[in-house]
Amino acid sequence: INRAGDVYEGPELQLKVESFEGFFRNPRYQLLKNQGHGEAERVDFIDEKRAVVRNATYTTCRREPGPSWLPDWIIRAASISIDNEEDIGEAEAAVLSFKGVPLLPVPAFTFPLSNRRKSGVLPPTFGIDSVNGVEVSVPYYWNIAPNRDATLTPSLMSRRGVDLGAEFRYLEANYSGQAKLNYMPSDTLRDRSRWGYSLTHTGVIDTGLRSVGNVNASLSMNRVSDDNYWRDFTRVSPGLTQRLLQNDLNLSWARGNFSTSLRVLKWQTLQDVDSPITPPYDRLPQLAMRYARLNLNGFDLSVDADMTQFESDRTLTLQPNARRVFSQLEVSRPWVWPSGYITPKLRLHTTNYQFDSALTNGARSATRTLPTFSLDSGLVFERDTRLFGRAFRQTLEPRAFYVYTPYRDQSALPNYDSGANDFNFATIYTDNAFAGNDRISDSNLLTLGLSTRLIDPDSGAEAARFGIAQRLRFSDQRVTLPGGATVDKGFSDVLVGATLNLDPRWTFDSTVQFDMDTKRSVRSTIGGRYSPGNYRVVSAAYRLQRGTSEQLDVAWQWPLNDLWGDRGQDLGPGQGQGTGRWYSVGRMNFSLRDGKLVDTVLGFEYDGGCWLGRVVLDRLQTGSSTANNRILFQLEFVGFSRLGSNPLDTLKQNIPRYQFLRETSTSAGRFSNYD
Repeated sequence: INRAGDVYEGPELQLKVESFEGFFRNPRYQLLKNQGHGEAERVDFIDEKRAVVRNATYTTCRREPGPSWLPDWIIRAASISIDNEEDIGEAEAAVLSFKGVPLLPVPAFTFPLSNRRKSGVLPPTFGIDSVNGVEVSVPYYWNIAPNRDATLTPSLMSRRGVDLGAEFRYLEANYSGQAKLNYMPSDTLRDRSRWGYSLTHTGVIDTGLRSVGNVNASLSMNRVSDDNYWRDFTRVSPGLTQRLLQNDLNLSWARGNFSTSLRVLKWQTLQDVDSPITPPYDRLPQLAMRYARLNLNGFDLSVDADMTQFESDRTLTLQPNARRVFSQLEVSRPWVWPSGYITPKLRLHTTNYQFDSALTNGARSATRTLPTFSLDSGLVFERDTRLFGRAFRQTLEPRAFYVYTPYRDQSALPNYDSGANDFNFATIYTDNAFAGNDRISDSNLLTLGLSTRLIDPDSGAEAARFGIAQRLRFSDQRVTLPGGATVDKGFSDVLVGATLNLDPRWTFDSTVQFDMDTKRSVRSTIGGRYSPGNYRVVSAAYRLQRGTSEQLDVAWQWPLNDLWGDRGQDLGPGQGQGTGRWYSVGRMNFSLRDGKLVDTVLGFEYDGGCWLGRVVLDRLQTGSSTANNRILFQLEFVGFSRLGSNPLDTLKQNIPRYQFLRETSTSAGRFSNYD
């Protein structure tokens, strides 16, 4: 019989057709929603949606012909209750066996018949950590409502003790958020209690005033109990394992050409005796406003204003706290044609400081006013060409950018938020050498650049890009960050970049900063990726910062069966490449300067068809001579559950374009499924 898509067959059936009450003796059955199947001594049909299977077996392994067939994994239970209305199965007096070996005797448990979320105890996870020891967790998932859920995770770390974790998520029409908490009552290694929490919230506040509209709100809170938390719990809560923890409240509003925001930002800085850091300044508060008009009789106009109260521990920053008011007026007149453009721009910067204590020169306030003139221009030439047997549209795009800002002595001003801009193609055409508003560089320089692109004439996709740029400095840059030196090089380093996407299987990207005086590269980033199909990807990157670091980074996911000529079959993303296939996965970050591995992820995956096996070694550097190692092992019974520590997040975060061997196909819902 076919009952709501579930199929039962056997030698004897008694059934009331109208109510679908009855029983089946010695049936075989197959469930529609997850292709689970099995045998039973008896099936009692309660109604059209519910049934109880007595002395039953259950598996999702594909049935093979022959009486001696035994699935790789199977559940044997005194009874299995099936509720198709709630999409829940409930087994009593059950034993899970794998390869004929009993793994997990359970008095009672429930399991989903579909991808709908349900409350209940999740499979336990376990792992081995070089610092924490053996780790065992038993999560409980609480499906509070379609738009709210929570996970409670008590864990035992053999070297530290009990850790209590909790996560709560919510999603409403106008707001959403997530809260996480970890609490360890007594850490035996540190002889103290440990805790950490994080909260994120975003939403829209309805002011109720039609003329005002809505206010956007966002909140991010992160805090931990002590300075060593980031080192000791590197993977408990990734958001809480940074050394700078951000606590940020932001309200923003926009109407037409005007926008404003109010921000309160406070940092928790986790110090390390071996490598202390100066904490960034809190902003208590920051009020910003902007007005912008485009094409006002051909002109673009904008006005920005910002008032910030900077607060920090003066014994660490060695400079006074202050209230800074910054304003900037910008006027530009762009002329744009199909063959090029030219944009003159004028800026006027004004900054006022009120300090809570006197500077070294005795001043308790300071004002700085600076104009900046810039002229940006470029041309675009095009031609049709053929390369590598393909037709392309090639462009040639020269660009010239001139900027002038007069010198103002800013050495007596404290630095609250300015830092040197990274030297790359995005910043070489900007008018200030610094980010932030405490330093405005004096500039009298011309940036010249040339780029060429190869464009597919049919799709418009960019197949290749090459670029080169250099600055010509007509006068020294005397404005610097505290402790910095005057920039007196007439010609800057040369930037050279290339991006290739000629073949969808190959990608290549590189940027090199070349010093013409020493004839050596100062910084280099060279990377590429080869991906000829699903589950086949190799990425490699070389990164050089002369005198600081030199690293080689390699990541991959590849079927090992390819090595002995078995290429399997492409079943599509999330379906693997066939039963009985091994996959190698990993990422290795090697420091050429130090001659050692920094961070490493190495593992293997096996696709058994109805089950997957994973073992992963994860090594994370926590100091110049210390690292945290852990082993993750997991068995996934497809369509049923998982046992062990989940390495999927680690693999997804570390391996570019990593693909799951089984991609859960979820029905439309407001939250993604938990593992």
